[in-house]
Order: sequence, then structure tokens, then C-alpha cells
Amino acid sequence: MSQVISFVDEQEVVRLTQELVRIPSVFRPEQAGANEERVALFVADYLRKMGLQVFYEEVVPGRPNVIAFYDSGRPGKTLLFEAHTDVVTEGDRDAWSYDPFGAAISGGRIYGRGSCDTKGNLAAAICAVKAIQRSKEAFAGKILLCIPCDEEGMMIGIKDFIRKGWAQGVNAAIICEPEENQLCVTQKGAMRAILRTYGKMAHGAMPLTGINPNTRMARAIVALEELERREMARLGEHPMLGWPSITPTIVQAPVKGDAQINVVPDQCMTTLDIRTVPGQDHEQLHGEMQAILEALAREDDKFRATLEVIEERPWTLTGMEEEVVTSVASAYREITKREPVYNGVPGATDGTFLHKAGIPILTTGAGDRHIPHHADEYVDIDQLVESTQLFALSALTFLTQPVRA
Repeated sequence: MSQVISFVDEQEVVRLTQELVRIPSVFRPEQAGANEERVALFVADYLRKMGLQVFYEEVVPGRPNVIAFYDSGRPGKTLLFEAHTDVVTEGDRDAWSYDPFGAAISGGRIYGRGSCDTKGNLAAAICAVKAIQRSKEAFAGKILLCIPCDEEGMMIGIKDFIRKGWAQGVNAAIICEPEENQLCVTQKGAMRAILRTYGKMAHGAMPLTGINPNTRMARAIVALEELERREMARLGEHPMLGWPSITPTIVQAPVKGDAQINVVPDQCMTTLDIRTVPGQDHEQLHGEMQAILEALAREDDKFRATLEVIEERPWTLTGMEEEVVTSVASAYREITKREPVYNGVPGATDGTFLHKAGIPILTTGAGDRHIPHHADEYVDIDQLVESTQLFALSALTFLTQPVRA
């Protein structure tokens, strides 16, 4: 079975990664055609030419999911590989040494937006299936490729995939993200919230004739920072994920209209990026934040605030005994002759929602975990080839094991 790694074609992996990077797939709603559509059409066509059963589904106009099956023809388990098509903006092109969509090769690396996060790993997953096809190794069950849109946004692609029933019957999933081929068995949860404080407009020379929402927002932010410290003291530093956090990101006042230095605004808004670790309950944490606002209102009869959670992604933890973990670990040992490094994902991935749907997940793939979203993003070719080998052998290892009763 380990002979499958000899069927991985390095040039094919490199070429496919370059082709994917050269199709910009930044979601820019203000520009016609600036989304994942072109790259999704390319991937769907590529998979059809491989002989896979392919489904192309628009989640919203211009933002499709691509779903493909490689079926052994024998009853067995289903292993899912997931890798998204969208990439973040390239930002200031002058900050790049390379064309962000040129996929240049230099010093054994492919440079370009998405090369690391996660078009290189998408190419690796596809080429892993091609290696299995070439090897003609027998296995039971199916390999399912889930290639969704919008992982970098609100993850509407994976949500649609699950809502339409594609995740039913999936026994395990490998989330293909840049993790330096470390085996990530846990990941942070996330809550995205909007905190608003309300006041009354007034002249800056006579502030007592109004109600200042900014000073009240400042009190709320300080109180949330104290809650963060309490949670850090209660939970300690997670060995794989680090510290939980409550981070104010955007502060805006006024929320509508023009700001002016001599005008007390009527409203202040702050967005909160809250990252959670195992041991935290999101509902309880939300309740504690709400209690802080209620306490501030008791201290100040002019304090009015609302807290709205606009997105919630639970933390995940996959047991070391799960077959997907032991299968990937076994494949890693066979390929590298080293023990795998186990770790956690510092952010959320599409795997969050697959986990929530009851599917054991493991996150791994090529790429320095600190490089995504940077200028001069790159992926090392040697590591990318190793990922392709790892995906191929992991799939065969998992799918040749009997279904657990």
C-alpha cells in the first residue's frame, strides 16, 4: 500500500498549484466576476477529466461549491478531503516581491496568494487521488472531495454543503490547510459579536447636555478585558492552542454620519473577535458578557448597550484514538520515518462545522502556518509533495481498515 507514494508526480502537483494560484479568487462583491467561480469551473473540469463524479453547486450567484467522488465500487467508509477555493486579498501589490497571482517559482518555493492557504493543499488532495488511481491499489468505500467557497468569510460554502446533506455518511474528514504537515487534532472556537453603546448627541463644549457613548464603551472594553484575564487564569495556556481571547477589533463612533471633533456622537460600535478553547462554553461566556453590561448599567443609569453575536464556531477536539488520526499518523511515519508532531489550529476552519455535524476531523497540510495572508505568501515544494504523499497514503490506510462496529 505504501507504494502509492511513488505514484505522486511532483511536476503535476507543482503545475496544478500554479494553475490554481493564477486564477484570482478573491471575493470582491463590488467587482463583476471577482469571486471563486472561475477557479471552481477549472477544478470541476479537471476532476471530470480524471473520471470522478462531479457536482457543481452555486451557494449564492457566482460562488459555487465543487463536490466530487472517487468511488471504489466496493461498500465501505467515506473519507472526505476538504480544501477551499477562495483566498484573501493580495493587499498592496507594491509590498510583494512577486506577482501575487503569478505563481513564480524561486528557491524551491511557489509564490502567490493562496499558494499556502490553501490552493497548494487543494492541488495536493487532487493529485493524491490521481496517485491512488494510478497505483490501482484496492480499497473499499469512497473518497469525497469537498471544495467549497467562502472559507475566509462566513463559511457559507461548507454550511451549504452540510445543509444539503453531503456530509451524511461521511466517516471522517481531513481538512487541508497549511499546518507544516503537523497533525492538528484540535482548533479554537470563535464568536464574532457586535457591541453597541448608546448616547445622546451634544456639543463637545457642553458634553453634560448629552450622553457620551464612547466613555461607556471604554468601560465595557476594560470590563471585557478583565473577563479575558479571568478566563486565562481559570483555563491556563492550552498546550496546542494557547490562550483564549476576547479582542476588540473595530471601534467606530458615530456609527452613522460624519464624525466631528466637537460633537459627542449618539452611538459607538465595537466588534469583538472572541477565540475559545476546550473548557469554555459559548452560551455561558455570552451570558457572562451580558452580565457585565447589566452591572455597568446598574452603576450608571445612563449606560445603555446591546451585544449581538453574529457568528459562532465551536472549538473542536478529536480523540487521538480516532481512525482518521491513527491512519494519518501511520502514513506520516511510513513516509518520513519520523514521529508526527501533534498540534492545534489557532483559528477556525471549515472543519469546525463538519465537526459540529458529528464528523471526526484532522487538519494537516503543507505550508508555514504563519505565512497565510502575508505579502509574498509561499509554499515549499518539498513539503507540498510530502503532503500529497501523506494524503494518498492516509486515504488508503483509512479505507482499507474494516468499518468499526
